[in-house]
Amino acid sequence: MPATTVANSPSRRTGVGKLWLGLLALVAAGIALAWIGAGSLRGETTSSGLQFRTVQAGAGPQIKAVDGVLIEYEGRLLNGTVFDSSEGRGPTPMIAGQVIPGFAEALTKMQKGGRYRIHIPAKLGYGASPPAGSPIPADSDLEFDVHVVQIVPNAALMQRAQQEAVGAQPETAPPQP
Repeated sequence: MPATTVANSPSRRTGVGKLWLGLLALVAAGIALAWIGAGSLRGETTSSGLQFRTVQAGAGPQIKAVDGVLIEYEGRLLNGTVFDSSEGRGPTPMIAGQVIPGFAEALTKMQKGGRYRIHIPAKLGYGASPPAGSPIPADSDLEFDVHVVQIVPNAALMQRAQQEAVGAQPETAPPQP
């Protein structure tokens, strides 16, 4: 074997090794950028285990537990079975603090006009005691798509005041509209 062949052989190996290292670094950088860029698709997981993702940002203040909301929603089991939906009924009214714990927590992260996707672990949903007659099995995680149509600040306080006022009236009082 000529002397020139032996002398060039290690440099060829070194060049191929550097090429492979460069390709691996490029692939790793691409994966890292994709992970960072997909952050908005992953959403956030709270300390309670609720998974929350903003699909379309809303505006204004975030909902408080004492606020009333009008929402459009669809609730699904993990297998895709829809167990509840506001479709065909119009927006559904509710008091943010008077729903299952995971849904209440998610509502307090939402704003008017926003669209959200949430994943509620069983312990923050119905747990071992789903509503009687519902298609929700015990200990089921739940997923919801939610659109916040309207927020009514302090609706729970207004509702309580109305109930107290009605309860304080004499029985002979005419019915209130």
